[in-house]
Amino acid sequence: MKLYIILGLLTCVSLAHSHQETLVLVDNLNIKETHSQFFKSLQERGYSLTFKLADDANLVLSKYGEYLYKNLIIFSPTVVEFGGQIDTEAITKFIDDGGNLLVAGNSAASDVYREIATECGFEMDEESASVIDHFNFDSLDDGDHTRIVVSPKNLINAPTIVGAQNTKPLLFEGTGLILDKENTLVLPLLTADSTAYSYNPKSQVKEYPHAVGRKTVLIASLQARNNARIVFSGSLFFFSDEAFNAPVTKVHGDKIKSDKSGNKDLATNLSEWAFGERGQIRVRRVYHHRQGDKESSDTYTITDTVVYRIEIEELKNGKWQSFEANDVQLEFVCIDPFIRTTLLKKPNGVYEAIFKVPDVWGVYQFKVDYDRIGYTRLYHSTQVSVRPLQHTQYERFIPSAYPYYVSAFSMMGGVFLFSIVFLYYKEDTPKSKIVCSDVFTSVICPVTKSVVVDNMDPSRRQRTQTKATAEEQALDQIAREVSITIWVDNYA
Repeated sequence: MKLYIILGLLTCVSLAHSHQETLVLVDNLNIKETHSQFFKSLQERGYSLTFKLADDANLVLSKYGEYLYKNLIIFSPTVVEFGGQIDTEAITKFIDDGGNLLVAGNSAASDVYREIATECGFEMDEESASVIDHFNFDSLDDGDHTRIVVSPKNLINAPTIVGAQNTKPLLFEGTGLILDKENTLVLPLLTADSTAYSYNPKSQVKEYPHAVGRKTVLIASLQARNNARIVFSGSLFFFSDEAFNAPVTKVHGDKIKSDKSGNKDLATNLSEWAFGERGQIRVRRVYHHRQGDKESSDTYTITDTVVYRIEIEELKNGKWQSFEANDVQLEFVCIDPFIRTTLLKKPNGVYEAIFKVPDVWGVYQFKVDYDRIGYTRLYHSTQVSVRPLQHTQYERFIPSAYPYYVSAFSMMGGVFLFSIVFLYYKEDTPKSKIVCSDVFTSVICPVTKSVVVDNMDPSRRQRTQTKATAEEQALDQIAREVSITIWVDNYA
């Protein structure tokens, strides 16, 4: 049992040690002395530095498919060709596999440097070109105005990369860079002033300079999509002991003075970021459930209220601690985002969102995609299913349909009342009489005949009246004949 514990500890130590292994390629071993403070700061932070000449024939980055180094520093601007198995393609593959790179050059940089810069999204100026500024140069300049003084205001606003407190002026002596506009991953960390330009100081300016004004980038960086980091400086002098300890005295303008330059602080911050000591974040735990429940579920019903929580950590001083931010967002996606909301920060690095599931069923994903300058990209997705309501879950009466309910019942009541009126209502119709002719009233008893017309249509009533008139005419004719017969018998 103890043997297994010892082996486990040795494995952890070896893994941690391998993560700190750093290969340093130099032109000559004197750079170990001229840049000793920078290398010492790395060693004090636990990095194991391996110094080798850039043209060493035994150079290798990996063996048996495993990389020997996690970080690579190239301080060899004059090398014409790398030795051993290292070339531009090998360095590019090293970055693609997650390795970190720190490169520093100068005006004498070879074409190998330009090839590496091009692969990383930068473009170096022509050979022998230096950044010149006739208005912002140091008092110790040799007369070419190439030892320029750069204000800390020219740094990018990214405390994670360059640090939070940069108040001292910076010294720079080297060549300028131009960034690829189409590469959105490249960042200009330090730019020159508007009066600077990049050209050969020993030649007369006959053509428009390659880099002019604030487009002249002095130090640039790139964080690849696999979170590999690259810092590219146009000045090897920037990391030297001379630049770290030199006083700064600006000749023209506001005549900035400082007992010490800010190069050391900035170089330390850049190396910490480049080698993954800063800006590393990760997801520790994710859980989601219906509001009111405690157990997580992979299936939800439309219109459910869901609680989503994610716990994020940040690497600080070698320890994982709670990450603090107020711009972490969650997307609930089914092809397109149906819900996008900002997560509320809770204690201990927990971020929470409470929302109602859309009224559209399908397969959804909880997505957190956090990509900010200086931090590693944080991406996490969880897939869940959203189903429609069961037939027993629908409402019996929908409030929005109440007007239709009222109109339907009012129509039924109206039909019922109309039926009663139609069936039981009866109109009173006046009676019509047939009167005997006045000529025969004294002889014959009146003949009366009542014709009652009830509920007859107009055509039938007309026929009835015509028939009654014909009967009256026939009775009148009979009465005349009877009266004539009686009169003849009396006078005969």
